[in-house]
Amino acid sequence: MAYETILYSVEEGVATLTLNRPEVQNGFNIPVCDEIMAAIEEAGQDASVKFLVINANGKVFSVGGDLDQMKKAVAVDDVQSLVRIAEQVNEISFALKKLPKPVIMVVDGPCAGAAANLAVAADFTIASEKAKFIQAFVGVGLAPDAGGLYLLTRSIGINRATQITMTGEPVSAEKALDWGIAYKVVDSEKLEKTVSQLIKKLNRSSVNSFKAIKEMVWESEFAGWENYAKLELDLQKSLAFTEDFKEGVRAYSERRRPKFQGK
Repeated sequence: MAYETILYSVEEGVATLTLNRPEVQNGFNIPVCDEIMAAIEEAGQDASVKFLVINANGKVFSVGGDLDQMKKAVAVDDVQSLVRIAEQVNEISFALKKLPKPVIMVVDGPCAGAAANLAVAADFTIASEKAKFIQAFVGVGLAPDAGGLYLLTRSIGINRATQITMTGEPVSAEKALDWGIAYKVVDSEKLEKTVSQLIKKLNRSSVNSFKAIKEMVWESEFAGWENYAKLELDLQKSLAFTEDFKEGVRAYSERRRPKFQGK
C-alpha cells in the first residue's frame, strides 16, 4: 500500500510506523486512521516483522483528533464523519492489543486525546522528558475514545483514570513512568538508542512467547472490550450532537476558553 499520511518501513525485523503530518500536529482524520490500521495489519501479516515501533515526526507526537477537520464537520453538521473517527481509533487500540507482536511507542512531545490512549495500548511506551500525556476530551465536550477508560482503569487504577479524564490535566513523562504508562523516560537524544536496546533484549526471546503472552493478557484483562466499545461509541455519538461539543471546537479554533452550557 502507498501511504500518504504516515511513513512505513521494515528493517531487520522491525516495522516502523511514523505519523507524518507535523503541519497539523499529527491530528487523526479518517485517511490517517485508515493508513494506521493498514500498517498494523501489514505488520501483523508480514512474517519477517517481529516488532512494531510507532513514532511521529514533529514537535508534537499527536493532538489526537484533527481539530481543523472537527471544525469543518461542525460547520456543516457532518457528525457522521466524527463518529467514524471514534470508531476507527477504538479499532486501532484494539488492533495494537491483539497484534501478536510487541508494540513499542516512542513519544517525544505532547501526546493528547486518542493518541494518549494509544500510548496505553502499546506494550512499551518509551518517552522523552518532553512528553506529556493529555486526556483532552473534556476540553471539547467529549469523553475518552480509543478505548481510553477501558485501558486506563486497568493500567493506572479507577481513581487516577477518572481524575485525569475529568480534569484533562497533563500527565508528565515522570508521572507516566511512576504510574506505569511509560516503560522508560530518557533524554530525547537517547530515544533511538533506548529503543534499540529494548529490541536487542527482546530479540533474545522467542516470538512464540510474545504471541502467547499477548493472548493471555487479552483473555485476562480485555476480553470484554467489545461490549465496552459499543457503549463508548454510543456515548460519543450522543456527545457529538451536543451544543457543548460544537462550542468546544469553536473555542479551540478561536483560542479561547469554551463556555459550556450543558446542552
